[in-house]
Amino acid sequence: MSVKRLKFILVAGFSLFLFTFSNSLFAQDSGGTAADKSDEGEKIQPAKIILEHVSDAHEFHFFNINHKPVSIPLPVILYSPQRGFSAFSSSAFHHGEEVYDGYMLMSEEFLKHHNLEEAKDTSGSPLYKEGKIYAVDANGMPDLSVKVYDFSLTRNATQMLISVLLLILIMTSIAKKYAKGHGVTKAPSGFQNAVEPVITFVRDEVAKPNLGNKYEKYMPLLLTIFFFILINNLIGLIPGTANVTGNIAFTAVLGIISFIVILFSSNKHYWAHIFNPPVPVGVKPIMIPVEILGMFTKPFALIIRLFANMISGHIIILSFICLIFIFGAMNVALGWGTSPFFILLAVFIYMIELLVAFIQAFIFANLTAVFIGQAFEGGHDHNNVPGHEDPIVI
Repeated sequence: MSVKRLKFILVAGFSLFLFTFSNSLFAQDSGGTAADKSDEGEKIQPAKIILEHVSDAHEFHFFNINHKPVSIPLPVILYSPQRGFSAFSSSAFHHGEEVYDGYMLMSEEFLKHHNLEEAKDTSGSPLYKEGKIYAVDANGMPDLSVKVYDFSLTRNATQMLISVLLLILIMTSIAKKYAKGHGVTKAPSGFQNAVEPVITFVRDEVAKPNLGNKYEKYMPLLLTIFFFILINNLIGLIPGTANVTGNIAFTAVLGIISFIVILFSSNKHYWAHIFNPPVPVGVKPIMIPVEILGMFTKPFALIIRLFANMISGHIIILSFICLIFIFGAMNVALGWGTSPFFILLAVFIYMIELLVAFIQAFIFANLTAVFIGQAFEGGHDHNNVPGHEDPIVI
């Protein structure tokens, strides 16, 4: 019964995803801006559509009805030294069409209409960015002389808060069951049955082999990393939600946290290996910079691996769906004829993404444990990590 329910949820979720995505494409094809209508070749813009789906925003957008977006607006919190604090709902911007309280949400239409796309700063970067909030002057134009600090709860920030609450609720409810004897004096029950094997797996396959008799000290960190990434990965597969783990800022913070823990777990043998590597004297000047660089490549590898894997799957799925409408724009029969093939490919990648959600959470936690274990290994005797050979730098 549980397998049937899971299949039903997956089918329903992906069907909603197709409906959501196709709605946005149809809206762009038939209800675009005047600039789009004037240029038939710009009706369908796959790159723009894909980037909108994987980037951050001030709302959760689901689909369009009669060219009107159906979305959940999020709080906008701004501070300007000249104007003070301002807080309101992002719906006040009407998706970038209106100015509210002296601020505007920059839209693509505004950029095109006022020819602001080519404006560059001294470094050559775009002066105005779509989706960013700017203060406006009396004429309704962006006023760059007014400094704006944006503390808004964007889609990524809101979803991370939801993930944290889910993590706390799940773990505290399971902890209460253990306190009552469930899983100790009698068999575990309910959701505890699903979580307990995962915790045991992290302990036996991640912590113990890499951290030896110090594994208990790092179990809270490893479990938090694993479940936090896993929850965000799974929520990101729900249509209309944010791909948080596909955001480089999110993975960078996790990588920095791992880097800090690695450094605080190190001992004199770790630093001696870096600044006095066991190689011939003539090779030391070459190896020392390599070892120092290796300190930073480890967390960097964690950051890039998680980011690249999670964003690539979403882009591939969106690309397959876009191809249906691209072929449909070329020829209606071609669009209908190729749609089953591209839908099957998208469903296949979606199933793979479910597997990748678990794999990437495991890999991040496992490599964090590996790097921590290498940091406190005691020279070449490896007393702290039984059964280990010479450490392999990944």
